Amino acid sequence: MTQTPTGQTMRGILVERLGPPEVMQLRDLPVPQPGPGEVRLKVEAVGINFADVLAVAGEYLTRTRVPYTPGMEFAGVVDMLGEGVTGVQVGQRVAALGGRGSLAQYAVCPAAGLVPVPENLNAAQAAAFPVSYFTAYHGLKTLGRGVAGEWVLVQAAAGALGTASIQLAKALGMHVVAMASTEEKLEIARGLGADVTLLQDDPDRVQKVRDAAGGKGVPLLLEVVGGKRFQESLDMAAPLGRIIVIGNASREQANLRPFELMKRNLTVTGLWLTPLMTDREATREAAEVLTRLVASGQVTPQVGPTYALADSPRAFQDILDRKTTGKVIIEPGR
Repeated sequence: MTQTPTGQTMRGILVERLGPPEVMQLRDLPVPQPGPGEVRLKVEAVGINFADVLAVAGEYLTRTRVPYTPGMEFAGVVDMLGEGVTGVQVGQRVAALGGRGSLAQYAVCPAAGLVPVPENLNAAQAAAFPVSYFTAYHGLKTLGRGVAGEWVLVQAAAGALGTASIQLAKALGMHVVAMASTEEKLEIARGLGADVTLLQDDPDRVQKVRDAAGGKGVPLLLEVVGGKRFQESLDMAAPLGRIIVIGNASREQANLRPFELMKRNLTVTGLWLTPLMTDREATREAAEVLTRLVASGQVTPQVGPTYALADSPRAFQDILDRKTTGKVIIEPGR
C-alpha cells in the first residue's frame, strides 16, 4: 500500500553546505521512493548521535556529500516496500540504520538496515536503541572482551552511549566507574547502577579510578573524549588493559606513544559501528542479547530531550554544548 504518491512533497532538513548546526534548513523535499531491496518508513522519531553533528560539520569518519538530509538512526512505520523485499510488512514498526536521510517525514533505507526492536519499546525508545546499544555491546563484549566481575570505565556517562554502556555492563555482571561533567549527570549514572562516580574534572580522577578498581586501574575502558584526555585513559588502565576508542568528543588530536602500550601490555582498539553491522554473526549475537535484556527490563533505552523537526539546529547545538542527557530525539510528526 502506497500512502504517498510519487511527486508529493514532505517537510525535511536539507544541508547544502557543511558547518555549524545553523546550516540545517527546513525545506519542502520530494517524498523518496524505495528502490530494489529498500523500504520506506513514515518517520516517527530520529535518534541524534554525536556522529550526526560531526557529519554536518564535515568532521565525520567518512566524507559528507552535500546536499543531503541528516539522520542515521530512526524508528517509524513501514510505508512502502521496494522490489524484492521480504520479511517485513507495511504497517510494521521498525528501527533502522540508514546512514542518512531520516530528518524528514519519510525516509528510505536498505531492508538490510532494519534492526529488530522489542515490542515493548515506544517510537522514541526504538529510535534510541540501535546505535547506542549495539555500540555498547560491541565495546564491552565483541571488541572489549569484558567478563562478569571486571571493572569498566564509562566516560560521558549520562549521554546516550554512556547510559547504554552502564546498563549493559551491569546486566553482564560488570562493575562500573562512571565519569561525567556535573553532579546531576552523575546522579543519572548512579540511578542506572554505576558503582563509583567521578566528576571528569576531579583533580585526582586518575588515582581515584585506579583505586576504585583495586589499585591497578580498570581492565576495560570505553574512550569517547580523546584529545589530551587520551593519555589519562592510558594511565587509568590496568596492566593488560583494553582501551576501546569509540569517539572524540573533544574534537582534538590525541597523541599515542607505542612504548607506553608496550610497558604495560595495553591494547587500544577502535570501534566504528557501521562496518561492524555488516558482520552478520556479530550483529545476530548482539541482537539476541540486547533483545532479551530489553524484554526483561534489565536494559531500557534512555530517551533524553525531544525536539520538533524545525528545532533540529537547536538540538544539534545542545549536544555540542553538552546540555543533554540520554538520547536526543527529533520527532518529524510534531
